Amino acid sequence: MEFEFYHYAAFIMAGLCAGFVDSIAGGGGIISMPVLLAMGVPPHLALGTNKLQASFGSFTAAVNYSRKGLVSVSGIWKPVLFTAIGAAIGTVSIQMLSADFLSKIIPFLLAAIFAYTLLTPQLGQEDRKARMGKHMFYVSAGLTLGFYDGFFGPGTGSFWTIGLVLLLGLDLKKATALTKVVNFTSNIVALTAFILGGNVLFTIGLLMGGGQMAGAFLGSRMVIVRSVGFVRNVFLAVVGVTLAKLIWDTTCG
Repeated sequence: MEFEFYHYAAFIMAGLCAGFVDSIAGGGGIISMPVLLAMGVPPHLALGTNKLQASFGSFTAAVNYSRKGLVSVSGIWKPVLFTAIGAAIGTVSIQMLSADFLSKIIPFLLAAIFAYTLLTPQLGQEDRKARMGKHMFYVSAGLTLGFYDGFFGPGTGSFWTIGLVLLLGLDLKKATALTKVVNFTSNIVALTAFILGGNVLFTIGLLMGGGQMAGAFLGSRMVIVRSVGFVRNVFLAVVGVTLAKLIWDTTCG
């Protein structure tokens, strides 16, 4: 495919903005995917290229959070392993099954998350007692949300974050940090499948990836230095926009 100079500039800016938003509350694909499609990239190539550029952002944010002590490296193998397994199954399944059912039920789940977070101001302000054992949570959430991210995707970060807050008792900062680690895992697994299928534009993906890294670094720094309230507000905004987009796609698409 051939692009003009302004296309490349738009790709880089889209990556930067998506990386910034995604590192704080997930949902960066709301920015990057429409830009790829608007520039004439076919849907299958847009999905693969989006996974490539998103991997740069999630990796940068995960490393930054780990360096600041928001992620326990020693216990990270369980969610990573089971997320990888779930994502692999989901990525294979999407090639054989329809995502129509998920596209209809996910808006309702996101609406519940949005309403609960909005009506619970103290949610995620500090660590609380876990309601589920870590092993059980990592196995069930890793397989389920890894599968979902490989199969469909929108809202995955939101589901991880709210699950870590409600079921493992993490505050929003720690939940956001761990979410980036598992997001990177499912991104890499899905990206591998897209590469094997020849559905990645590497030049565009790498350019956007550079923007993603810059945006993810800035966004993760904001989470580290700002209050939990800042993370909560961005989380609500991203969940709200994701919800609105899915409803629009379902009713008007």
